[in-house]
This record gives sequence, C-alpha cells and structure tokens, in this order.
Amino acid sequence: MTRRIAIATHHARYDLLVSELDARDDYEVLHLRERDELTREALEEFGAEWVFFPHWSWIIPPEIHEHFRAVIFHMTDVPYGRGGSPLQNLIVRGHTETKLTALQCEAGLDTGPVYLKHALSLEGTAEEIFARARALMLPMIREMVENDLQPVPQEGEPTPFKRRTPEQGAIDGAETLDTVYDYIRMLDAEGYPSAFAETGRYRIEFTEAGRDETGAVIARARIFEKDDQA
Repeated sequence: MTRRIAIATHHARYDLLVSELDARDDYEVLHLRERDELTREALEEFGAEWVFFPHWSWIIPPEIHEHFRAVIFHMTDVPYGRGGSPLQNLIVRGHTETKLTALQCEAGLDTGPVYLKHALSLEGTAEEIFARARALMLPMIREMVENDLQPVPQEGEPTPFKRRTPEQGAIDGAETLDTVYDYIRMLDAEGYPSAFAETGRYRIEFTEAGRDETGAVIARARIFEKDDQA
C-alpha cells in the first residue's frame, strides 16, 4: 500500500524530512514549497489525503483544511501558546521544555483538535531546536498516517502568543546576561532576524552565543553602518 502525502514548507531545513519519507517504499511525497503551489487541484491530482505543514508562513485557505487532513506542527503545548513566534515566546518566558504538537488546521489560529504531542527541549540555538523538532516529525507523521489517528479537542484555558517583531530582538533592554544569551540563541536560525544592539552610527548583530568560565556571553558579531544593510 502506497501512502500519498503532501508536505508544505519553503524552508530548506525540512528537505531531509521530505527525502526520508519519500525514500520509503510505502510513501510518495508531494513537496509544496511556494504559496501558489498549495491548491486543492494539485493535492487532488496527486491523490493526497494528508497535508503536513512543518513551517508555513502563509494562511492555509479553507479549500485546503476543509477538504484534506491538514496538520500543523506547532511548538507549544496547546492551548497554551496559540499564535506566532512560539519558540521565541517560550524562551523569553523562561521555558526550557515544550511540546511539539500536531494539530488539525481549522479557521481559528491554532485552535484545532490535536493528533499527537511529543516532548521537545528548548536548549541550544533556534536552528538546533528546529532540527530536533524535524527529527520528531518523521515518526509522528508515520504514526498519524499508518494508524489513521483521529484528533481530539484541546482542553484548558487558551494562552495566546503574539508574533514578535524584529525590533524586539534588541539586547539593550536585557536585564541579565542570561537574557542576552537567550535573545541571541533564540533568533539564531536561517530566516530569522538576529539579535542586535545599536550605537549612534552602527548596528551590531549577534549569532553563535556561548558562555565563558566567568559567565560572560561570547558571540560572533557582525557590525555595519545603519544605512548599509547589505
């Protein structure tokens, strides 16, 4: 039996997930990278019943989530943390662990019923956390598809998260060195604006944060004039 599924994400970090599933004899995978590729016609032509969204930057239209089993991977223990920038919002709130949740997409933001949850560490850089999450997605997808899992409604009082802006990556207002370290690592991933500080003329962006024996934060810095963003 060949299982035909779609994975919708434009982030290259999930190419390994696609290739690992597609390499299996019992799976065929349609990889959708761009917004205009996600259409009901394309999914029906391929024969996909399931559509998985590891990291999708656009609204999923009703023609998709009303006609297919559209599954979002969200990095919080919903209903806690519905909304944007889940990884960063968790870290600034002091969390060191979370849940990677697979939930059914519906019209409300992260309000759909839940298929699965798995524990996920928030240690390391954002890119390292995304890599751990990606590794969890493969067995989660297989469990959902092969066992024909049915989602169950969320329980508890919702706690919404608001999408963070690039300006909130400024370390100037950080009250402790722990906070500085967290700001740098939680934004250290492809596609994210780096943590930064500014002087009168220059902007300094930080990546690759670490701590030395004294507790000081060490990091790689990129310095450029504010009017030169190249």
